[in-house]
Amino acid sequence: MSTSADDLSARAREIHFSSLVFDTHADTPQRLFFDQFDLGHRDAEGCVDIPRLREGGVGAIFFALWVPVEITGPAATQRAWGLLDSVSRQIERHAGDLALATSSAQVRQARAQGKIAVLLSIEGGHAINNDLNVLRQFQARGVRSMTLTHNAATEWADSSNEAPRHNGLTDFGREVVREMNRLGMLVDISHVSDATFYAVLETTRAPLVASHSCCRALCAAPRNLDDAMIRALAASGGVIQVTFHGAFLSQEYRNAAQALAAERNLREQAANQRFGQNEARKLIEGQRWSDESIRAGRLPRVRWERIIDHIDHAVRLVGANHVGAGSDFDGAFMPTGLEDASQYAVITEGLLRRGYEEADIGKILGENTLRVMGDAERIAGALR
Repeated sequence: MSTSADDLSARAREIHFSSLVFDTHADTPQRLFFDQFDLGHRDAEGCVDIPRLREGGVGAIFFALWVPVEITGPAATQRAWGLLDSVSRQIERHAGDLALATSSAQVRQARAQGKIAVLLSIEGGHAINNDLNVLRQFQARGVRSMTLTHNAATEWADSSNEAPRHNGLTDFGREVVREMNRLGMLVDISHVSDATFYAVLETTRAPLVASHSCCRALCAAPRNLDDAMIRALAASGGVIQVTFHGAFLSQEYRNAAQALAAERNLREQAANQRFGQNEARKLIEGQRWSDESIRAGRLPRVRWERIIDHIDHAVRLVGANHVGAGSDFDGAFMPTGLEDASQYAVITEGLLRRGYEEADIGKILGENTLRVMGDAERIAGALR
């Protein structure tokens, strides 16, 4: 007897809301820092707040302390501290809904208490200002992951968005990776160059994560991982967390967006003049430009099913134990049908429609990320 669409949707919701849903990347701290946005109320803008996290069944989320590459030196460190403090204030204000989690056990504990586990990551290694003591200070305040670069090289690691400066990692860059292993922090290779990826892989003792990357075989963005990299990541025990950004999901969207680069640059310049350092407003303005361009037919519409395509491609390469999801909410252009956290359950329904078993869906939704956290913690314990 065939399963009706209604029965399948009901089954998907049952699986989704009984699973740990763990999103490994959201840029929401920009809204908290610049706009003093309160996570407690459902908002008409952006992607993340407590009501929408609840509605989407998200049980754990990494909030990224993203520092633009133009900000360097002590100012970069100070910006990251400001973002961290803004997240801490929200956790204190909404203690009934949110809990800071600094370990895999605390993620489980938050879930058992009916709370959303909030975890902290640094996006852009320039935030540590070439100082391992600063890295240690961030770890002491609860940071448990760091994306080694953003869209430009640091003084010790190359980015996927620039010509190489270091042929991967410098000696100090290898020290950073080893110290992150010792501290139990996840080493995140989203945004790094291919050479940096392999250098990190040679250096690390713990599994790696690609907290918000897609599959280059389906969309040839340098930010995405090619099949060999996905296999190498999995062989180390790591996880690729597929992201939702249209220009990483769809080659058609990427090509069209590149053709409109001059127009987008003008829009960004206007946003810079209007909003100054307020990165939150500039990110929302970028999403507005994308939506307007799609409605005008100048950009193709990217549907949420493309996320499932990328998950499926990675699973076919390395199995369901090495794939997860990292939305890039509040920091990228979301696909139709998954514009914000309230719609997260469509991923479970999409996987179920593709024939995935419940156990594998649970791994992809969050258990794989939790496992990698636990592995990093055990390795850190052995290294201390």
